[in-house]
Amino acid sequence: MKHGKKYVDSVKTFDRTKQFEVNEALDLVIANAKAKFDETVEFHCRLGVDPKQADQQVRGVIVLPNGTGKSVKVLVLAKGEKADAAQAAGADYVGAEELVAKIQKENWFDFDAVITTPDMMGVVGRIGKLLGPKGLMPNPKSGTVTNDVAKAIADIKAGKVEYRLDKQAIIHCAIGKKSFGREKLAENYNALVDAIIKAKPAAAKGQYVKSISLTSTMGPGVKVLPKNA
Repeated sequence: MKHGKKYVDSVKTFDRTKQFEVNEALDLVIANAKAKFDETVEFHCRLGVDPKQADQQVRGVIVLPNGTGKSVKVLVLAKGEKADAAQAAGADYVGAEELVAKIQKENWFDFDAVITTPDMMGVVGRIGKLLGPKGLMPNPKSGTVTNDVAKAIADIKAGKVEYRLDKQAIIHCAIGKKSFGREKLAENYNALVDAIIKAKPAAAKGQYVKSISLTSTMGPGVKVLPKNA
């Protein structure tokens, strides 16, 4: 992959083989986020687990102390009083079968998160194959299948993120924007790392946190000296 001049210049500003303390790493990420837009700061963590084993899965949700800086559009699939509660709580879209049909027929995905009530899961299941690959399928573990739709909406709007392993045993997550500054980004980083460490599976052996890197949307990755479990 060919990189632009700004990226190439940024790479020269630090030793990419070195692991930095988190504050120093964030200073480098912020300094090298040179795009004209407010770049997202991304977190990438490789774990010493086998993602193919059911007893070594790492997955959870956390409301970041300072949010993500992203305006999140929430779709709620519910009926009756729950639909009314979702409207009152600030959901961007609320509906039932008609919105499921819209997703099916129009390939409509103008939303970032989906919340539903348990009684609607039969209907939502019809679009599981469409929502799943996009990471949008509601799940009780992530708090997106619930009767308390107002709390679920508030959490997501406040900056709730889901973290989970990919096939390479890496967790990818956004922890905020460049404009947050080092202090707020560090608070989000530490909250996420602590949650991942607490989620360590009992079956995990050896070094749990293998490596962590931080990067901005357009900038080079900076290795962070990891905490360990």
